[in-house]
Amino acid sequence: MIQSATGLILRRRPLTETSLIIHWLTPDFGRIATVAKGAQRPKSPFLGKLDVFYLADFSFSRSRRSDLHVLREVSLRELHPALRQGLALLRQATYATALVEQATETETPLPAIYDLMLRFLKHLCEHPAKPQTIFAFELKMLHELGLEPDREKTRLSAGAQKISRILAQGNWPEIARLRLAAAQFAELRGFLHDFLVFHLERLPKNRAAALSIPD
Repeated sequence: MIQSATGLILRRRPLTETSLIIHWLTPDFGRIATVAKGAQRPKSPFLGKLDVFYLADFSFSRSRRSDLHVLREVSLRELHPALRQGLALLRQATYATALVEQATETETPLPAIYDLMLRFLKHLCEHPAKPQTIFAFELKMLHELGLEPDREKTRLSAGAQKISRILAQGNWPEIARLRLAAAQFAELRGFLHDFLVFHLERLPKNRAAALSIPD
């Protein structure tokens, strides 16, 4: 059975010397994995089309025996090239990917998470990396998962509560204009770390790198 989808490539890894496993985030099928047979051969129709954070229309043959499906065709829509021009941006995009993979189930429709991820990557491509971008992504994702914290029941200071509300509910340009004091950064970093660990049991190891922005 051949199906079509639009998806964002979250991860790729080798299967054989010439074939790749591609992990996608799609709105209708959620997170799915496909095998791109012969993708690394010089004349492969997939050559140059299967990199992390590429957005594409694709078709695949659904497997009846496993959760690894066969990739058929790929048509690129967006490459997000700016993510490859700065290590800080790449670290933030990679952390967001790991968080999505950890917090969601495979083969489950994720239209809101998919939309959040696309808006987040668009923001990264248009703005310098800032710590609050990660805090905003975490809070917005918690909202979509039905796990948004009740700020009035937390130990956050009044200032941190106000900022967290903007991060959770504001648009990305508004978030880019925010300025966090060192104390507010430390407060939000610790609070969100503990909150996420409580609900997800653990966090991707690269969170610290995603929050470390060079001067």
